[in-house]
Amino acid sequence: MTSLLARPIAWMSAMKKQFAVAGAAVALAGCSANPIYTTTGVVLNNYSIKHATPYVLEMDDAVLACSLGEAIDPLLFSFSRVMKAPNEVGSLMQLLAANCSEMETWEEELRFLRANFAGNVPEARDARENSKRMHALTAKRRYEAFQRAMRAFKYDPSDVNAECPFLFEDQEQLTFMVGVLTGLQAIVNDANSGAMAGVPRNIAPQAERAAQCLDNEKWGGLPNAIRALVWLLLPDTRPALSPEPWRMLENSSELGVKVGFRTSMALEAVAAETFGRDDVLESVIARFAASDKDFKVWSEYRLLDVIGRSVIQFSSDKYWTQNYGYRTPSNQFGRLRPGSSQPVEVMDLDDLF
Repeated sequence: MTSLLARPIAWMSAMKKQFAVAGAAVALAGCSANPIYTTTGVVLNNYSIKHATPYVLEMDDAVLACSLGEAIDPLLFSFSRVMKAPNEVGSLMQLLAANCSEMETWEEELRFLRANFAGNVPEARDARENSKRMHALTAKRRYEAFQRAMRAFKYDPSDVNAECPFLFEDQEQLTFMVGVLTGLQAIVNDANSGAMAGVPRNIAPQAERAAQCLDNEKWGGLPNAIRALVWLLLPDTRPALSPEPWRMLENSSELGVKVGFRTSMALEAVAAETFGRDDVLESVIARFAASDKDFKVWSEYRLLDVIGRSVIQFSSDKYWTQNYGYRTPSNQFGRLRPGSSQPVEVMDLDDLF
């Protein structure tokens, strides 16, 4: 009898041990997986901040840089499931991705203008509709970039009494600054889409306040250019005795040339287009072209100047296409009309046959 009772007891004891071993194995498997994911995310985030971001900012190929943003952002930000969200790098990735969709938007706008110039109504309507959709996508990406930048530095832009974040390094200052700029751009993109992205307009005064946290001289007038554009969009936000916005934009453009990236000029051109100031647009494009002669780029932030150039180039192409049916001829950049001393090059179609 004793031996019969002992067998079930021994069996139960053995089973308990097996369950304990199995439970420990499962626990160890879970622990061995998540730490690996977390560690990988931390390593990737740190590498991106210390090496990938500086490398990208030195690039002179805006298309390649924006492709990086589209490709890497989903991978990088997926680690927010197992670790703290990599908002600082994620903001830059969304910013780059937005540049890609904006370039597609530009092509659709030029297609619309060519079709409109030629009187091709169906083509023009199709291009206009697609450009609105691309504006919406760009606005969505830029709004996300703005939000990530604010979260990265624990800054609440909706708080009118918010203290400026501690930005110890130049790269942190730059990330915060372009995040603020991108939020403002998101409003413009959303307006051009017909409000398809639903970007809240109240981030304009938020951007104006946040821009005051940055050194205007150091960053080529861009903080003041942001403020001036907000004052144009929302005149009530302009402080008493503040400079006239258009003059402030021009001064910011001059500072941009001095420090080595002409992003402020791009913002001046955007403002000129937004408010129908062809005189300002002609001036800023001419000044940009003239600055090429003695311009020395800030090599650590070369990409900012390259993106600024692409904005100016598009502004010029848009004007030329609207008025003449084609993009700016390469020997006419800096002008908004054909120059008598530099005739527009005309392709000889006979050479194609």
